[in-house]
Amino acid sequence: GRRNTHPVAEHAPGRHAQLMITVLVVDDSPSVRDFMTHVLGSDPGLRVIGTAGNGEEALELARIRKPDVITMDIHMPKMDGFEATRRIMETCPAPIVIVSGSTSVHEVATTFRALEMGALAVVPRPDGIGHAQHETTARGLVDTVKLMSEVKVVKRWAQSRAGTPLTRAREPSAERLAGRVELVAVGASTGGPQALHVLLSGLPKDFPAPVVIVQHIASGFLEGLVEWLAGSCALPIHIAREGESIRAGSVYMAPDGYQMAVRSAGLISLTSGAPINLHRPSVSYLFRSVAETYGRKAAGVLLTGMGKDGAEELSLMKQRGAVTIVQDAKTSVVHGMPGEAIRLEAAAYVLGPAAIATLLSRLARPG
Repeated sequence: GRRNTHPVAEHAPGRHAQLMITVLVVDDSPSVRDFMTHVLGSDPGLRVIGTAGNGEEALELARIRKPDVITMDIHMPKMDGFEATRRIMETCPAPIVIVSGSTSVHEVATTFRALEMGALAVVPRPDGIGHAQHETTARGLVDTVKLMSEVKVVKRWAQSRAGTPLTRAREPSAERLAGRVELVAVGASTGGPQALHVLLSGLPKDFPAPVVIVQHIASGFLEGLVEWLAGSCALPIHIAREGESIRAGSVYMAPDGYQMAVRSAGLISLTSGAPINLHRPSVSYLFRSVAETYGRKAAGVLLTGMGKDGAEELSLMKQRGAVTIVQDAKTSVVHGMPGEAIRLEAAAYVLGPAAIATLLSRLARPG
């Protein structure tokens, strides 16, 4: 089993170096490798223990050095990042963070495919030293690497698909609730893209309710995420626009930098109001609007993610009679948000993403 490394805040100065989180940097560009090594190495809790210029080298070093985390480039000679990720996850699994230097929509969409091979997250490469956003974007990478070092990964072939629904005692059965759900609201953060991929691909093309989603994601990545999700989702999916009417069987993603609400008569409302729980879009903002507008005719779904965005508001949705569902710990990359909702007793169902899709299909069916 892999050692579970702790966040750097818990490291006393001068403690044994083994407490450091070790990182393998993989990129075919020597200058990018140097830059990544500098960014990661400038944090006292991280140590870069090796660099690789292609997938073959990455696989070899992953086996020998057993890093706590691997940062992976996609386009490389000899063996690309997809194949390297797949092979590492099959032979010597480690948390893999895909670092993308591109913001082209199609390129980002392609990069998200690495999540299907077992990578945990896709993040943008930090802006260069001297860039106004360097500190912020470098911090984002460092925080992601630290967070992913704590994720227990298993060999890819051994990963179980989400099992049967766990329904809590005394909860009304899905059969009795069928036909009541006229809107599904979903919130997700870290690990959300792969959970959404499984959930949305499990919804039938005649799914009768609209689906509104807030996914926390790095700026510039949303369009690529939507393109990747659309490839396996039978429902039309797009980025929500101000004032548009939500239609049955369509999926709407909150745009970058806006709070999204659903108002009466099923209209999308976007505002550039203040961040909530540090997020804009915020799951809390969406869920609150759904609780107020749809009440018991809604289902709320809180997926994997760090922090607690949406947990209290899922509880509010439950009070208003909505069906509330959270992702289970086994399938979550980070069980922060769903775990908080469970702590608040906001969850009627605790399930993996595939089982959530099955349950939603039953709930939204005409009664």
